[in-house]
Amino acid sequence: MMTRKALITLAAVIVVLAIAAWFIFNHSAKPSASPAPVAVKDTTAHILQYKFGLPVDSFAVIEKTVEKNEVLSGILQLYNVSNVTIATLAEKSKKVFDVRNLAAGNPYTVFCTKDSLPQAQYFIYQPNAIDYIVYDLRDSIHIYKGKRDVHTVVKTTGGKITSSLYETFARNGADPALAIKLADLYAWTIDFYSIQEGDWFKVVYEQQYVKDEPVGLGTIKSAVFSHNGEPIYAYYFQADSTQPGEYYDESGKSLRRFFLKAPLKFSHITSRYTLRRFHPVQKTWKAHLGTDYAAPTGTPIISTGTGVVIESRFTQFNGNYVKIRHNNTYTTQYLHMSRRAVSAGQHVSQGQVIGYVGSTGLATGPHVCYRFWKNGQQVDPLRQKFPSATPIPGSMQHAFMQWKQNQQQQLNSIKIPESPTAMK
Repeated sequence: MMTRKALITLAAVIVVLAIAAWFIFNHSAKPSASPAPVAVKDTTAHILQYKFGLPVDSFAVIEKTVEKNEVLSGILQLYNVSNVTIATLAEKSKKVFDVRNLAAGNPYTVFCTKDSLPQAQYFIYQPNAIDYIVYDLRDSIHIYKGKRDVHTVVKTTGGKITSSLYETFARNGADPALAIKLADLYAWTIDFYSIQEGDWFKVVYEQQYVKDEPVGLGTIKSAVFSHNGEPIYAYYFQADSTQPGEYYDESGKSLRRFFLKAPLKFSHITSRYTLRRFHPVQKTWKAHLGTDYAAPTGTPIISTGTGVVIESRFTQFNGNYVKIRHNNTYTTQYLHMSRRAVSAGQHVSQGQVIGYVGSTGLATGPHVCYRFWKNGQQVDPLRQKFPSATPIPGSMQHAFMQWKQNQQQQLNSIKIPESPTAMK
């Protein structure tokens, strides 16, 4: 029989062995368990794409351009739109956009259902690169206008005249349409039919973009055109926040005058006012009391000033012609039109189209003979000096001068590239 002391010793040994066994069991190698799944955010989730404010993925999208002689009803019938819906659409559209004005070459987009027989839900027409018209063809027809996002970049260009103004802009990499805007700007002060080799220009202007695509021109902010060695500056300035701005010279006088320099936007003078000229038809020397501007038949002829039409008719020598009284001092006349666009008694504005170039009457080719009366006597219009329109108000002179200084620095920084092409 074991003694009490032996029993105590045995119990202690058993306790030690139990503790050791527990330690070994819990710290021995075990097969690794699979980690618990961790929720991960899906960063590749699809991003919805929108066009004209509509989710592209929700529709079958067709993009095309209007074909020659194509009308809206013909387009929509291709996408299963009923004649009743088309008639309702055409009527509702009149206040927003006349569907008869769809022009060949302009783009349109159709948003259709994704069925086996797709039906148009939206029709979007783009009359230009910025504006668009949305036709919502669903249950209740809704028509509204929208605009694409446009950003404007201020750019500069300059050039020396060696050919036409239009060709000079194109040669220098600028939008040739800028030549038309520049000619309109200087329409009262520069005779663009007498520009010559050695004349030069510099322009600071706005170019509009949709994404990275140029879509149009903004405002010409400032310009200088040197003609016959005389630089003529133009600065666009808005003197009244409630009215559009206009162009002023260096001293703040408006570039606008009582008369435009010519009755055509682009052409060339073939015969000037003279008291002695050999007439090409009558074959005799006689006075030519007008200025002839040659241009293709059908070129629009504009009134050089505001006034009232006192004659609009046809005669044997003048052909189709229009005569306008501007006030008690000045009267103008426009001869040899192919057709007239105004009637006697009608009020016309400066720059309004009054007829089209032709060769009616005593004429050898298409041109307009422009005649000018002052106090009942015919005079040379290109030698007349007319006062400018209202100058900048005195209260705005300081602001204008600051603006002018900033613009002049930009103009001075423009380099004029030389061109090897000689003016013809």
